[in-house]
Amino acid sequence: MRLTKRRIVAVTAVTATTLGLGIAGITAASAATAGAITGYGGKCVDIAAANSANGTQVQLYTCNGSTAQQWTIGTDNTIRALGKCLDVAAAGTTNGTKVQIYDCNGTAAQQWQRNGTQLINTGSGKCLDATGPSSADGTPLQIWTCTGAANQQWNTPTGGGGSTTPPPTGGAAGMAAAPYAYLGWGNLPDPRTIMSATGIKWFTMAFMLSSGTCNPEWDGSRPLTGGVDQSTINNIRGAGGDIVVSSGGASGNWLEQSCGSASALAGAYQKVINAYGLKALDVDIEGSVYNNATLQQRTIDALKTIRANNPGITLYVTFPSGPNGPDSSMINRAASSGLTVDGWTIMPFDFGGAGQNMGNLTVQAATGLKNTVKNAYGYTDD
Repeated sequence: MRLTKRRIVAVTAVTATTLGLGIAGITAASAATAGAITGYGGKCVDIAAANSANGTQVQLYTCNGSTAQQWTIGTDNTIRALGKCLDVAAAGTTNGTKVQIYDCNGTAAQQWQRNGTQLINTGSGKCLDATGPSSADGTPLQIWTCTGAANQQWNTPTGGGGSTTPPPTGGAAGMAAAPYAYLGWGNLPDPRTIMSATGIKWFTMAFMLSSGTCNPEWDGSRPLTGGVDQSTINNIRGAGGDIVVSSGGASGNWLEQSCGSASALAGAYQKVINAYGLKALDVDIEGSVYNNATLQQRTIDALKTIRANNPGITLYVTFPSGPNGPDSSMINRAASSGLTVDGWTIMPFDFGGAGQNMGNLTVQAATGLKNTVKNAYGYTDD
């Protein structure tokens, strides 16, 4: 049996501000900010030939600082350059509809919302997407069903890119939870029923292991794709939700142990990311993995590769804790290796007992986590 306790995630003050964001209209603070929007292959969102005529194609192009690449994010959820608005041609909603510039007219075809590093057209519910995917100069931009792939990740002048706006918030205001959906035992209710009853939109699918080789399998025994896990994920996404995949857990054939090098482990993680177009990945370091310096470093180095190859992905690292906070080894190694993640999370249920105030102990442990992260990375309390 894999999951013997339900895990409570305590979030440090360093990361707590990231949890309530979700799909949010672009804020007033961004109104006066103009700059480049960068995306796939490090290229810039560009107006072809700097032509301001209605209907001019918007494309990827090598960043050159020209006015054709200077975009202003408006308080009205528009994105503007050369006096025109970023627009979905003919207010189309089908995959492959081209993105162009057009006179600003207030229609939904010109309304854009940010979800993590995705830019979503509200009229179609589709994502801004680099065709192909290709990063070649002149690659046209289009709308496409949101997949979380690298060709749908965009860094905006307001800092909307990178890892500061993690997606697991349910895609709606007030959604800040991703409860575990574990299919290894028990009788999980249909997640769509849970979503309907609670408003929850995100689930953490657990656990990604191996059968003893460096090949990801659900619970070390079910295929990565094509089985009950994929059916469950399809149902969640079909109902408007999404998932985080958690690798590791309390026991089993861990990928972190079965993969003999950081590059091999990164390859295994990438298989999972590619299979499901993941926006977020959790690595749950427990047992003999967490207690082994070599395996800690292997995991850190693999996550550095994942971060480099998947712009905009949200990364969580989860591990045990004592009542005064976690052992500092993993965080210190990550900091010295140049890895930053979006959330360090602890499991504050592995301590305490009868007669103890678990609420107070959990706050105490989370404070210890905050201090460890703060000291390792040189952060201030803010």
